[in-house]
Amino acid sequence: MSMLIKELRSVAGLEVLCDEPMSRHTSFRIGGPADLYLRPHTEHALIQAVRLVRESGTPLTVLGNGSNVLVRDEGIRGAVLGIGTEFGEVAIEGNTITAQTGVLLSVLSNEACRAGLSGLEFAGGIPGSLGGALFMNAGAYGGQMADVVQTTRYLAEDFSVRTVTGEAHEFGYRKSVFVQHPEWIALSAQMQLKPDCAEEIRARMNDFAQRRRDKQPLNLPSAGSTFKRPEGYFAGKLIEDAGLKGFTVGGAQVSEKHAGFVVNCGGATCADVLGLIEQVQERVLRQFGVSLEPEVRIL
Repeated sequence: MSMLIKELRSVAGLEVLCDEPMSRHTSFRIGGPADLYLRPHTEHALIQAVRLVRESGTPLTVLGNGSNVLVRDEGIRGAVLGIGTEFGEVAIEGNTITAQTGVLLSVLSNEACRAGLSGLEFAGGIPGSLGGALFMNAGAYGGQMADVVQTTRYLAEDFSVRTVTGEAHEFGYRKSVFVQHPEWIALSAQMQLKPDCAEEIRARMNDFAQRRRDKQPLNLPSAGSTFKRPEGYFAGKLIEDAGLKGFTVGGAQVSEKHAGFVVNCGGATCADVLGLIEQVQERVLRQFGVSLEPEVRIL
């Protein structure tokens, strides 16, 4: 590992941190240390870092804004590649918007709005980056990434930069081709939007934002919706009907505002959250015969 660290620190434009607490890099504010945390500032540095890590046989975990993940208390062995706002370039030409995958969805949707382009209003309140949104086909309020994404540039397992286009993304409910190929690293994406009045776009975005404030526990750390939507049901309603609103394990709680969210009320550990998830799953299965599958990624 010491030789790898030395090689990584020789890469221009690459930050290298050892034993970095992942609680600093997740919206849940939970997670033990990563052996190595790498933050590239250029695409060249990213490719060099990935090459060095993988050729050394060291495990590599890719992380965006950390808004849909739960990191275990033991942390992450190997290296974590953090793709942050340094990869935040956005370019607009006609009805097409091209962006690097570190850009926050809130920034991306606002850029589209200012340009009078509709199609990303749903993404304005999602607290993630474009890379994570591509990975899980993020969606809300009737919109999803599959509706707008045309092509995605990615780093393949042989360190070449390739492109996936159209249906080859294999978008589905909270999944994409990148879920099936976790060794691929999305670098940028091109999205096709539709021209519209900027004021009307902004009004829709404000409406979605108000709905989020009214219904979601935005004042406490969480990873968003904890469970995927079971077919024919809503996870939050099942959990509330099971009498679990406000149910607590350690510092983790089923939100009193929206039962579909597990929140960190202060000092929650990954063990607390996992214990809470397990009890919720057991209760809902026993009472309603419905299996709840976590939407949050557990690392």
